[in-house]
Amino acid sequence: MITDKFTGMGVALVTPFDSKGSVDFAALADIIERVIAGGADYLLALGTTSETPTLTVAERVAVSRFISQKVAGRVALMVGIGGNCTRDVVETLKSWDFTGYSAVLSVNPYYNKPNQEGLFLHFMAVAEASPLPVMLYNIPGRTGVNMTPQTVARLVAATSNIFGIKEASGDLSQMESICKAVSATGRDFILVSGDDALTVEAIRRGGKGVLSVLGHLYPEKVKQITTLSLEGNFDKAEYEIGRLSAIIDSLFVEGNPVGIKNALATKGICTPTVRLPLAEASVELDIRQRTEIIRYEA
Repeated sequence: MITDKFTGMGVALVTPFDSKGSVDFAALADIIERVIAGGADYLLALGTTSETPTLTVAERVAVSRFISQKVAGRVALMVGIGGNCTRDVVETLKSWDFTGYSAVLSVNPYYNKPNQEGLFLHFMAVAEASPLPVMLYNIPGRTGVNMTPQTVARLVAATSNIFGIKEASGDLSQMESICKAVSATGRDFILVSGDDALTVEAIRRGGKGVLSVLGHLYPEKVKQITTLSLEGNFDKAEYEIGRLSAIIDSLFVEGNPVGIKNALATKGICTPTVRLPLAEASVELDIRQRTEIIRYEA
């Protein structure tokens, strides 16, 4: 089942750049190998962490194809295709090369701030156009609009092509409400946390995993935390994620993927280079991350 493929630990891949700002495919290959070896159940291409808004169309196509070819079926793949013009999203879905991919992640339309009816109609159009099952992506902090549990349940009841949601509202009560509302439809559906810090609590409330940023840095540990939570061993999972809390905080204090790229750079995995309007991590953040990583790994 499609929900089984995307249960557990997913990693929302960064797009590494070289010092001149071009896509560093060698570094991307190393990162892919790192997270697969660390136990990732699936990977996401072209998500928020990928800096997709600053990639050209040609770069998006190249990155998507490279990831598919490099993974070569070893884990499940999802690709992010969304936007704030429904017509453009639909056209992209109809023309995209989905070779090697099993699902689409589609974000709330941003900037327009549609109401719940607008969100419903947008995602119905996405579900109808997509040749692959769709996971919704609710991240009001970036898009300016929150998709309610009622709208999620309405979508799930209205189409067979929506199978899950990446919930990044930070609202644990909403996560629980989504799980309950969708359960009432009788449909197979999963919620995954969009926040590393909330992985354990999201699973406690009915979630089935996390789409992680931290998984780039410590894939084995994120896999352990996710597995412990899914097995109901919440005390152990809470202890392990608590040890990582300072590092998790550092990943997002100056924005994503600024934090994770800088953390990866401290280990020589990729450069800290990001594209404007993002700026590289401050000296203060770099010192903070190096200190916290040394402390955690001691």
